[in-house]
Amino acid sequence: MAGVHDLIYRTFFKRNSAFVATCFAGAFAFQITFDLGTSAWWDYHNRGKQWKDLRAKYIQAGDSDEE
Repeated sequence: MAGVHDLIYRTFFKRNSAFVATCFAGAFAFQITFDLGTSAWWDYHNRGKQWKDLRAKYIQAGDSDEE
């Protein structure tokens, strides 16, 4: 177990440049994951109320009024 910890330390934390790169990569991955998760949650809980869900109805209604 100590070998694994030593490998992780030498790879990610020993040098400042590797530590900073790990922090930036982790923050970037977290941002993408969090954004996708919250967007999916929001779309699920507001299904049928958003413009992307209602757009087809209004476009079809507008086309039939012109005829």
